[in-house]
Amino acid sequence: METLISSLKRQQVFAVTHASDIAAARRAGQRLAGELGFDETRAGQLALIVTEAGTNILKHAGEGEIHVGPAQSASGIGIDVLALDSGPGIRDVEASLVDGMSTAGTYGGGLGALRRLSDEFDVFTEPGQGAAFFMRLWRDVPPPPSCGLEVGAVWTPMAGEEECGDGWAVSCDGRGASLLAADGLGHGPEAARASAAAINALGRLAAPQAGELMQAAHDALRPTRGAALATARIDYEADELRFAGIGNIAGFVFDGARRPLVSHNGIVGHNMRKVQEFTLPFGPGAMCVMHSDGIQTQWDLDQYRGLAGRSAVLVAAVLMRDFIRRRDDAMVLAVRRIETPQ
Repeated sequence: METLISSLKRQQVFAVTHASDIAAARRAGQRLAGELGFDETRAGQLALIVTEAGTNILKHAGEGEIHVGPAQSASGIGIDVLALDSGPGIRDVEASLVDGMSTAGTYGGGLGALRRLSDEFDVFTEPGQGAAFFMRLWRDVPPPPSCGLEVGAVWTPMAGEEECGDGWAVSCDGRGASLLAADGLGHGPEAARASAAAINALGRLAAPQAGELMQAAHDALRPTRGAALATARIDYEADELRFAGIGNIAGFVFDGARRPLVSHNGIVGHNMRKVQEFTLPFGPGAMCVMHSDGIQTQWDLDQYRGLAGRSAVLVAAVLMRDFIRRRDDAMVLAVRRIETPQ
């Protein structure tokens, strides 16, 4: 059975500069918890996570962002919370995660509470490089991994727009997974419509190869303004990734080295002239990162000590935080191969 994870499930982003912003993020989390059937206790835990994460941003960095959305997982129902800032960072993470410890001369229970209340927790921080926290809370008992991939994505519309024209999707099955990253031309509702058409094309296919998915998306996008698109198929048995790209989606594979993925010129849905698949090794532990041109391309994971080994969503979030152009929609998708599902 295939499972589709995608940007069609909305992720809300809240700029945090004042206590009222934390309250807005908390209310959004509570609405989502109600929609997903969280009981009162779990919803209360979520409210505390958002509150403590936002308070930590104001206390230590002065400003930042909180992202709240459905868990980016192929199994179980949950809610993900990201807290990002570009502040001074944390010099001793483990000490700061002990309840009662503070480096700011105030009670430090907040960071310890984040780890204690979350079913899944991760943090990346370096002195002078800000902090990024990831918290996941499941509605029920935490489910076992079932996809063979760890998925992490962040996406946001350009300033002044409500809908994001950049999108992503991951479709998992027992043999592998299919990936899609889309950048609808322009921005706003029509760009979002183009990306959604590509995602829905993936949802209608069973374990498509990269080229097959690209052609299906091309047909689906004909009534839209079109999109730049990158597609990939991960084969668990062959330990390889096959990639096809049209337009300006950047892609890289990390498996001890940084391997760029090659795209051809064109617009999917309109003037797609050539679809070519490229094959790279992709065994357990390998990671693929794709992003739209709303993200600068001059990033290097080696500049972030230890980031490549953190949660995939933290990889995506830190790249977004530090390299977003802010004059277009932006999206980063990171997937890491973990193990072959049994």
